[in-house]
Amino acid sequence: MSFTPSLYLVTDTALCGDRGVAEVVRAAVAGGVDAVQVRAKHGPDRDRLALVVAVRDVLAGTGVPLFVNDAVDVALVAGADGVHLGQSDLPAEQVRRIAPGLLVGLSVSTVEQAQRVDPAVVDYLGVGPVRDTATKPDAAAALGAEGVRAVVAASPVPCVAIGGIHPDNLDPLRGTGITGFCVVSEICAADDPRRAARALRNQWDRA
Repeated sequence: MSFTPSLYLVTDTALCGDRGVAEVVRAAVAGGVDAVQVRAKHGPDRDRLALVVAVRDVLAGTGVPLFVNDAVDVALVAGADGVHLGQSDLPAEQVRRIAPGLLVGLSVSTVEQAQRVDPAVVDYLGVGPVRDTATKPDAAAALGAEGVRAVVAASPVPCVAIGGIHPDNLDPLRGTGITGFCVVSEICAADDPRRAARALRNQWDRA
């Protein structure tokens, strides 16, 4: 299965605020988001599962795939479509072995990491950070558009860019080879997530 999203939303529970993650996701999908990753690193596993299930229910019938950040067990129990792994998470090869039905994404920030990817194991890469971002302060050094281009050129699977992407710095990513891009705060912190998603999607699609 080829996974080539255009506008990929990574959720942030704190930024979604009182509206709740599920309702922000509902609005964002109406605005053009075509992939969603639930990222909730803190709190009990039961709470994380409940959050993923709530988002799964919102996405039912939309055709938008649901990913879980890091937690393979939660992804399997919740019936998610995939899991996204970081460089310090479980090895992708082992995840593929125990969860052959899940889509597997992997974060990379260097050409060398991209070159080591096995396309029989990993379905897509999240390449970044493009720019410094407050939502992930422990991220690697910013790549910039040219750094993204180099990593994508080394990858055997489709890539999405992530990290500090906003409407005013989206255009330089055109022509880097990415299929699309990920955002967190640009939608989760927006007063109107649907309108924010639509503006991003329109800007990307106009190329």
